[in-house]
Amino acid sequence: MNQARAERVIDGRSMEPPEPFVHTMEALDTIKPGQKVLLIVGREPIPLYRALELNGFSWQTERLPDGSVEVLIWHRKS
Repeated sequence: MNQARAERVIDGRSMEPPEPFVHTMEALDTIKPGQKVLLIVGREPIPLYRALELNGFSWQTERLPDGSVEVLIWHRKS
């Protein structure tokens, strides 16, 4: 994924859980419809997906060659 596509980038690879989740949810509170947040983490953030679903967000996940995972998140269209 291209980091330039996101207004906010959170590199959670060096963070301890639940920091990436908390930072991501805080960032999502600040974006407007049409804007995106990119989360980069060391493994797939399965618990985050349920929170995104419940809060009206869509996402796209991509595994990188180094094993990291990028999750691009945006407001779901109503």
